[in-house]
Amino acid sequence: MNQFLKDWGEAAYTSLGFFWMALWAFSLGYLISSMIQVFVTERRMQKTMGDKGGKSVLLGSFFGFISSSCSFSALATSKSLFKKGASFVSSIAFLLASTNLVIELGIIISIFLGWQFVVGEYVGGVLLILSSWLLIRIINPKKLIQRARKRLDESSEDHADEKSLTKKITSHENWAKVGKQYGMEWKMVWKDVTVGFTIAGIVAAFVPDSFFQTLFINTGVGQQSFGFFTLLEHVIVGPVAAFLTFIGSMGNIPLAALLYGKGVSFAGVMAFIFSDLVVFPVLRINAKYYGWKISLFILFLLFTSLIAASLLLHYGFDLFSLIPQGTDKGITDKEHFAIDYTFFLNLAFVALSGLMVYFGFFKWKNVKHHKEMAPKSPLMENILKWIAMVCYVWLAIGIVLKFMG
Repeated sequence: MNQFLKDWGEAAYTSLGFFWMALWAFSLGYLISSMIQVFVTERRMQKTMGDKGGKSVLLGSFFGFISSSCSFSALATSKSLFKKGASFVSSIAFLLASTNLVIELGIIISIFLGWQFVVGEYVGGVLLILSSWLLIRIINPKKLIQRARKRLDESSEDHADEKSLTKKITSHENWAKVGKQYGMEWKMVWKDVTVGFTIAGIVAAFVPDSFFQTLFINTGVGQQSFGFFTLLEHVIVGPVAAFLTFIGSMGNIPLAALLYGKGVSFAGVMAFIFSDLVVFPVLRINAKYYGWKISLFILFLLFTSLIAASLLLHYGFDLFSLIPQGTDKGITDKEHFAIDYTFFLNLAFVALSGLMVYFGFFKWKNVKHHKEMAPKSPLMENILKWIAMVCYVWLAIGIVLKFMG
């Protein structure tokens, strides 16, 4: 019993330490994302994404790169772009880029996993887009795409503000919208982040290496020793593990770091990170938008591309000796709350977050700002909310045990 209570304290301390490491990165990423979403209109994006060629795919990828990392926001925006005339392939490119190529995700990965995984994330994101584009060209699902367009309602006119960028930046109304969007970004992810970081601490403290050796075969034998079928098993099990955690990519990064620390292959970890668009909530939302046939086609498209991209990354990085050698088990042993650059960055971005909230919800609270979101399941959201509340109780008791035990 004493050992369990000790592990409980360590789990809570590790969870809070992980979050403290990432707090400034979350704030910076969501601030940049909020500014871009206010100052770059959807109409301007949609106008350039109407054809099926490389230019529209490139632009869809770029607009996804400067967009929000939230999967639900990305789903709504890609649907809206598709409905307003963007090609199917450029909408998929936008969706993949906005969940794999965004700035904030790269910052979080660099903190927990290192620069090799950041390079892997961005190169892999490009591979996902290229693989999906190639599969769409080969399969050419014209009828499915036509049915999807018919299913969507007629586009409403977008009365977006077309003022110059200089006028937009100097407008207090737009800064109020940035503040509101910033608050919405946190509102979209707080449950996922809470559950994800809490699970990461629990896994670090309680789950033995033998569990991962069973789930991911030949775990810990060394990155150069994995055979093809072992890697294939890892990149298939990775998305299954991500599905079972049912949290987004931002909340999954500490878990990805722990998986790599337990000896899971580079390919398996990358597949785990890439998996936020192949889970059931995303499948259900796409079915609501486009119908089940094209939703299942999108699932097949993304899952196949994910497997191909993860394997190509592993062999490509191995060829150039870029795969990190050894496992980074030290992530749980770091002094998370030291007075270092993280401490001062967190203080700065907490203050900046307070300023954004003040602008959006107090000083100019009457300014209206609405951004369409994908239709989440009320039942799932309530379940996730209560799980998050349980997590807070777990963390509070654990911290007491850590310092009082």
